[in-house]
Amino acid sequence: MADFSGYLAADELYDGPFCILSIVDNRTFKRLFFQVLDHDPTQEDMLAFFARFQSLLQARPLTVQGITTDGSALYPAAIRAVWGDLPHQICEFHILKDLNQAILRAVAQVRKQLATRQPKLGRGRPKADQRKLVQKRQRLQQKIADLFEHRFLFVQHHITETEQATLQRITRGLPHLRILRQITDEIYRLFDRRCRTATALAKLAALRNRVQRFTTLSQILKGLFSVNVEKALTFLDDRLLGATSNAVERGNRRYRKMQKTIYRVRTYLQIVARLALDLFREASMFPRSMTLNFLHSTRVIP
Repeated sequence: MADFSGYLAADELYDGPFCILSIVDNRTFKRLFFQVLDHDPTQEDMLAFFARFQSLLQARPLTVQGITTDGSALYPAAIRAVWGDLPHQICEFHILKDLNQAILRAVAQVRKQLATRQPKLGRGRPKADQRKLVQKRQRLQQKIADLFEHRFLFVQHHITETEQATLQRITRGLPHLRILRQITDEIYRLFDRRCRTATALAKLAALRNRVQRFTTLSQILKGLFSVNVEKALTFLDDRLLGATSNAVERGNRRYRKMQKTIYRVRTYLQIVARLALDLFREASMFPRSMTLNFLHSTRVIP
């Protein structure tokens, strides 16, 4: 059995004109297969990439049990063509990232609306009859500053009682922002490992019905109605299926760190050579550690 996670980092692993496709074991965090392209990947590239990897698995008694990817549209058709009805998990992190960014944009939009409500005052010291206008302007400015300073309370997973009190204070007079925070909590509950996929899908349907009752919220959280959200809940029925593509991200971070120290790794041949060397290092890591442990144990024996 070989559980792995294939991930196309179209925005993080572009090195000039090159794009790196990787397949990584989602449990051992080891790179299994890679390909370097000198152009943007297409559907045919993904199909050929998965087909070559499957041919290598067929030469060994290995089968694929599940795959975790990001939300790219290049994956579903290629996965069905090579592996058929295979459990396909969309990375939970990418789904939550997109929804959180939408919520932060909504909070920023509220700040802009509050800014337009500020009364306009002339230059110089305000007059005595403008005291109420000055106080209103100061209150709105403080409200805008608080919403900006504590904006991440609207998307933070767990908040303390003190942070909850702060959230209640800065959203006074803005009930739709409180509803937005409640919906954020319900979104996080969808990915609770303690429930099954069917239960999470029922919760998702109820959440979508609630969001649809608010026109503004339905426009803000339109990503909640994407089919990728359902695929992001596949891991709840399979304990071995990775919820995120962090296994691939580790390899990507190692590659980017290597490029910072070795600037000449920018040509096609150099990128392929460095990735192959990295793959060989991971393959020989376990025997090397066993040898080192044996040497250390024999040295301590009198």
